[in-house]
Amino acid sequence: MNRKLVEKADYLLSKEKGTVFKDPGGKINVLLAYPNIYPVGMSSLGFQGIYGLLNSMSNVVCERVFLPEPADMQEHERTGTGLFSLESKRALSRFDIIAFSVSFENDYPNILKMLSMSKIPVRSADRGDPDPLVIMGGVCAFYNPEPLADFFDICFVGEAEEMLPEFIDAYRSSRDREALFHAAAAIEGIYIPRFYSLRYSEDGRIAARTVLQDKPDVIRKRYVKDISERVLCSSILTEEAEFSDKCLLEAMRGCPWSCRFCVAGHIYKPVRKKDLNKLKKEIADCQSRTKRVGLIGPSLSDYPGLEEVLHIENVDFSITSLRASKKSGSIVRSMKNHRSVSIAPEAGTERLRNVIRKNISDRDILETAALILESGVATLRLYFMVGLPTETREDIEGIIHIVKAVRENTKKGAITLSVSTFVPKPFTPFQWHPMEQMKEVKERLKMIKQGLSKTGGVRVFHDVVKYAYLQGFLANGDRRVGVAIEKMALGKTGFRQDIPAVPDRDFYIFRKKDIEAILPWDFIDAGVPKATLWREYRLAVGD
Repeated sequence: MNRKLVEKADYLLSKEKGTVFKDPGGKINVLLAYPNIYPVGMSSLGFQGIYGLLNSMSNVVCERVFLPEPADMQEHERTGTGLFSLESKRALSRFDIIAFSVSFENDYPNILKMLSMSKIPVRSADRGDPDPLVIMGGVCAFYNPEPLADFFDICFVGEAEEMLPEFIDAYRSSRDREALFHAAAAIEGIYIPRFYSLRYSEDGRIAARTVLQDKPDVIRKRYVKDISERVLCSSILTEEAEFSDKCLLEAMRGCPWSCRFCVAGHIYKPVRKKDLNKLKKEIADCQSRTKRVGLIGPSLSDYPGLEEVLHIENVDFSITSLRASKKSGSIVRSMKNHRSVSIAPEAGTERLRNVIRKNISDRDILETAALILESGVATLRLYFMVGLPTETREDIEGIIHIVKAVRENTKKGAITLSVSTFVPKPFTPFQWHPMEQMKEVKERLKMIKQGLSKTGGVRVFHDVVKYAYLQGFLANGDRRVGVAIEKMALGKTGFRQDIPAVPDRDFYIFRKKDIEAILPWDFIDAGVPKATLWREYRLAVGD
């Protein structure tokens, strides 16, 4: 065991409050893995919530592992040291189950990197009874686990806290791995990729999907019916997380607006709001550990009682992005010591906002922005996208115009523009739409930066464009994309290089699909009929 790496792990543990240490003897040993670095993983409410849930089970011990930071990765590679758990410093191979929490497509190669570093076969078909079971949960498992199908033994389609108790019971009662696969396949929401095979046509499209051994044709998403009965919060506080020493609490799950580009607004249906009194109790419980509380929800402006919550004394609240409305302005005035607030217009013109079903006007944006900045907020963050369906250069000019108008309304505070590239996502009306060409996206980003370069108090940031296209490639991929993921993980290729074992990446990114196409994720019932999404798509693009 490398002393430097052990000291780094001990340092991280020394900064934590709430870490669980349990005797592993006689228990199911689960290693909860996050395929990114510690500060990112420890700022994930889902990751933290599952850690707390598993450790609340008397017959389970749950520890954690993360992708090493660059300097630590070099030390691992220099010394040949495999990954080990944070709590007990055990090698990954000594755990019964390795459970990956996967929230971002671009983390996919990191999963295989972590397994490879631990001398665990990356492909499910190459693992046997002596090896840990490798399972996948998180939002990426909700909507398209297929690019990772060859690497995971079991995928949790839906909100894992709803399925984990049943799965743990199945694990304890199964005599071997094969018996477990059959027992787990009977649990609604659990997907076992090995029980399904695919056939492709000559043009690269999916021709047929075959179900083996009488397993379900459709995997139905599982979800928590009443989030007031489940406490999803930060189990561990640490200043080393991106949200330093902040207790994250879920106020609502799902969004009532269902914007056409937004996967969260569709796969988290139905919208569920936590009982106000339950939320207040959870905040009171957090106050014994910290004064900093982050309220999580995709559209907190729509949470009834939010202003009442924000008036709770001796709590430093932060909130996720607000909807552009007068109500959001009054919510901001209820917050204490607020430093930054975000709103997401997404598009620069009302026409394009109607296309994506954002349904907010220029006036809504201007009035809300003015209320926020005049309330004393140091930084207003505005989120926009480029490359949206039907977008033109006029819509890009609209972004420049609306930001200048916000700045002209008030000189208070700073404005930060965050611009991302549109990526079509499964289970949204835009799942059939191609991405815009990379050259055009770069031109539009250049327009925004140049158009606002002389506007004081405004900063413009945007994503790395090639990574947006990698995200699109992985989000829309099928099982053949796994070859590319494996090569990227092992450093044998980059995204830009040709990968002859799979169709050209343009096949996944730039191909416009039709209603007849079999999509890689069509076997999942996420609660939104495909015909409904298609109707919404036709309404949006007008063809």
